[in-house]
Amino acid sequence: MFSDSLLGRGHSRKILVRSPNWIGDAVMSTPALGAIRAAFPLAEIVLAANPVVCELMSPHPFCDRVIVFDKKGPHRGAAGLWKFSRSLAAERFDLAILLQNAIEAAMIAALAGIKTRAGYSTDGRRLLLTHAVRVSKDALRLHHTRYYLEMLACLGIAAAGWETKLQCTEAEKNWAAGVLGQGRWAAINPGAAYGSAKRWYPERFAQVGDALFSDFGYKVLLVGGPGESAIGAEISSKMNSSVLNMTGMTSVRQLMALLASVDLVVTNDSGPMHVAAAFGRPVVALFGPTDHRVTSPSCSRLSLVRKETECAPCLKRECPRDHRCMAEITVEDVLGAVEEVVRGRCMGEWVNR
Repeated sequence: MFSDSLLGRGHSRKILVRSPNWIGDAVMSTPALGAIRAAFPLAEIVLAANPVVCELMSPHPFCDRVIVFDKKGPHRGAAGLWKFSRSLAAERFDLAILLQNAIEAAMIAALAGIKTRAGYSTDGRRLLLTHAVRVSKDALRLHHTRYYLEMLACLGIAAAGWETKLQCTEAEKNWAAGVLGQGRWAAINPGAAYGSAKRWYPERFAQVGDALFSDFGYKVLLVGGPGESAIGAEISSKMNSSVLNMTGMTSVRQLMALLASVDLVVTNDSGPMHVAAAFGRPVVALFGPTDHRVTSPSCSRLSLVRKETECAPCLKRECPRDHRCMAEITVEDVLGAVEEVVRGRCMGEWVNR
C-alpha cells in the first residue's frame, strides 16, 4: 500500500479521474468515484470520459464536471491524443487516478504533465505511472465494483460505499413522468451493445411483455440504443397487448430518466441493466455468455436468470455454437423470476434456473 503522503492527499486540489469506456463499467465504477470524493472532499474532481459516458455522468454527485475525450472526433489519432493532453496540461491537475485500464490513459496523463499518476499496472503502462498497482489473480476474479475499489485500497483510499449511483435532474424526471403518465410500468431492455451472444430472443421477450401486462398488471415499455430499433420493432409487432416502444428514440439522459421511473426492469446483461440497478429499480437480469460473478447488477431486488452450460461463461461477442446458454432460458423461467422480484422473495440473490 502506498502512503497517503505519496498520493498528496493534503495537497491535491484538482484531480483527474479517467472513466471506463462502457456504460455498464462506468456505472460499476461509481462506488470508486464516491471513495475518491470522500477521500478528497475539498478537491475539484474532474471526470474524463468518452461522449456517451460523459452524458451518463453529467451531472453526478461524485464529480464536479466532465471533460469529453472523443477519439472518433477531435481527439482522433496521435494528433488528437496530443491535443487532448495539451488541454489537460492547461488545467494543471495535481493527481490523475486512472480507472480505465488502457495504456492510452497513462500516456495522456503523462503527456499532460500530471505529476502523480495512479492506476493498475495493466496494458504495459507501469513505467508511465508513479503509483502502479499490480493486478493480482484475486483482483481479476472480483466483481467489477470491487475491482476498482481494490485498486483504491492499495493506494490508501478506503471504500465509502458499495452501491452504484446515478443522478437525474428534476427536469429529466418530469420529462419521463410526462412520457409514461399514470400506472405501473415494466421496462424491457432486449438489446446488448457488446454483441448478439448476450441477447435473448425477441419472440420470447414479446411473450414476457404480454404476461407482464395480463398477469402482473404492468404497462410495458421497450427501451434500447439507436442500433437496437429493429429489435424493439420486432418485439412490438409480436406482442398482443399495447406497448410503448422507445427503442432507439432516447438520449442517454432520457433513457436514464425512463429507467429511474419504472417499477420493474427485465433485461439482458447490458449497460441499461446497470443504469436501472443504480436507480434502485427491481431487476430481472438474463445472463448467458458473460460472467455473472463479476458483472451482475448491484441492487437489493435482483433475480438473475441463467443456465449452467459447459461453454458459459465464454465472454464471446458472437456465439460460435448453438447459443445454448440463452436458448435454454424459457419464458417461464423469466416470469418465475419476475414473480420472485415482485413478491419480494429475491433480495439480491442469484437465481440459477
